[in-house]
Amino acid sequence: MYSTLKILSACLISLAIITGCKKSSGTDNSTNGITIANVSQPRSVSATMFRFLVSLDKAASQNVTVAYTTQAGTAVANTDFKPVTGTLTIPANQKDGYIEVEVTADSTRKEDQLFFVQLSNPMNAVLSTSKGTGTIVNANGLYYPVDNAGYTTPTSYPGYTLAWSDEFNVNTINNSWWTFETGKTGWGNNELQNYTSSTENAFVSTGNLIIEARRESSGSNNYTSARMITKGQKVFKFGRIDIRAKAPKGKGIWPALWMLGNNIDAVNWPACGEIDILELLGHEPNKIYGTLHWGANVASHASKGTSYVLNSGSFDQQFHVYSIIWTLDAIKILIDDQQYFQFAKSDVGSSNYPFNSDFFFIFNIAVGGNWPGSPDSTTPFPQRLVVDYVRVFQ
Repeated sequence: MYSTLKILSACLISLAIITGCKKSSGTDNSTNGITIANVSQPRSVSATMFRFLVSLDKAASQNVTVAYTTQAGTAVANTDFKPVTGTLTIPANQKDGYIEVEVTADSTRKEDQLFFVQLSNPMNAVLSTSKGTGTIVNANGLYYPVDNAGYTTPTSYPGYTLAWSDEFNVNTINNSWWTFETGKTGWGNNELQNYTSSTENAFVSTGNLIIEARRESSGSNNYTSARMITKGQKVFKFGRIDIRAKAPKGKGIWPALWMLGNNIDAVNWPACGEIDILELLGHEPNKIYGTLHWGANVASHASKGTSYVLNSGSFDQQFHVYSIIWTLDAIKILIDDQQYFQFAKSDVGSSNYPFNSDFFFIFNIAVGGNWPGSPDSTTPFPQRLVVDYVRVFQ
């Protein structure tokens, strides 16, 4: 009797040990969760792989399998990505596996696009996250097609010779002509953008210069943009200047095509003079301004100009040509060959007249500031100023 009980007790102890060992071995995977991570990366001019990480909460003692298939969102299957379907196996004693999806090549600057990887039918685990999102970042593509409709002007005029032009027909901005002013100091107008020299904010595509303002964090600023100048490189005095451009539209957006006296470093603004060939406030997209500024110093700053309003439509819909005819002691400002403002030396009175000296170009989009006010929830981004050409005839 004693021996029988002893043997039975020993068997029970052994069974408990065996059961305990089995319980701690990790074979119970009923609560082991599977998670798939999201992937976001820039699109390239060549095909790229989006690699989705699939992870277990803990390594299992046996293989874990899960079925997967891609699903289109704003990204189109076989156009933006190559659809895949299959089964992923995560081997025993491992935690991670990967699903790869090929994203096709495209350099078009456009809205970002989404597609998804859907998981289903897990074996030896459960789904904690069943869908991964792939974000195709198209925002930095260097191809941006533009409708060319609108007004245009000739490449020659009687009595003039083409002294210089930039037709923006090469793949990059010509740094022998243009440099960038950068920074986020408000630029004397409490502006909100940080100006950069990045191709995210200025690039050339299909014969056009694109200056782009973005809503994005940049240090303490919430917007970026570009400000291009020809200071010290391409400077001019007198002649006819034509700039064919398409303006942006939106509250708080302030594009400008303008000129400053090349002696600004010696005499400062406004003594150097300023010629605003085009300014536009984005909340009034059918209205442009042409203005001249002068004065011995900021305290004596003076200006004179006027506005022009389209009969129909707005300046973001088509190209228009913004021009000045600049002669000794006089400047005329035109839109599509129609003069709407004239300025003469007599307009400055006893002040120094700075407009008989060399000037350089500035092309930019400001965001916010004293004049246009700040963007609001109605303002779409990105905003783009498109320039087809700038031509100087003398």
